[in-house]
Amino acid sequence: MLKGMSVMLMALVACAMMVGCGAEKAEKAASGKKWIVATDTAFRPFEYTNEKNEFVGIDVDILAAIAADQGFDYELRSLGWDAGVLAVQSNQADALIAGATIKEERIKSGWIFSDGYFNATQTFVVAENSPIAKFEDLRGKRVAVKNGTAGKDFAERLKNQYGFTVAVFDDSPTMYQDVTLGNSVACVEDTPIMAANIKANPSLKLRIPAGMESDGAPYGFAIMNKANQELLDKFNAGLKNIKANGTYQAILDKYLK
Repeated sequence: MLKGMSVMLMALVACAMMVGCGAEKAEKAASGKKWIVATDTAFRPFEYTNEKNEFVGIDVDILAAIAADQGFDYELRSLGWDAGVLAVQSNQADALIAGATIKEERIKSGWIFSDGYFNATQTFVVAENSPIAKFEDLRGKRVAVKNGTAGKDFAERLKNQYGFTVAVFDDSPTMYQDVTLGNSVACVEDTPIMAANIKANPSLKLRIPAGMESDGAPYGFAIMNKANQELLDKFNAGLKNIKANGTYQAILDKYLK
């Protein structure tokens, strides 16, 4: 009888342990955070839709590699630049990865950046057959820029010195089209983005003049709420690891070579 009771007791204990373990796993699953990350829609080669209608790019792959390295779950939402920034500012998203240049103005307004993950210059871009070859050639002309970008800042710094006006657009494709149609004589874009777009879309009929670029600055992953510091810390730790193991360079080579 005692032996039977002992066996029964052990079975009950084992069952309780299994129930406890299951409850613990369920609790962990229930409390598991899925981070919402906003991004742009058309910023080749950092985020764009390929010929298979897949959302791809350097930012997309870097985030995926870091999430795998650090073991966190996330949802990437392709919202466009302005809508993505607004989503993070209003806590509708936890972070932004969209070729966002790390700059003092943004930091002062509440952006909290990761370590830089890519250094990029900004450049003036003109029509394929344009005679413009230097900043002085822009005098009296109009230049297209994208709202809230380092390219816009670059143009704003130069416009009084070289006597041109600035027209602001919400997205890159519309900005490019404004130059193609002849409404603006140039636009300002991050150099790797423009080079990739010209290569992928010869119909743009745009070119990058030599010597009309900025000194450059790094891109950063950004949060705007200190409550999401955990995600920023994971991004920095994962970035360090994927640089060390070669994954980071392989991603750059995939899109830039």
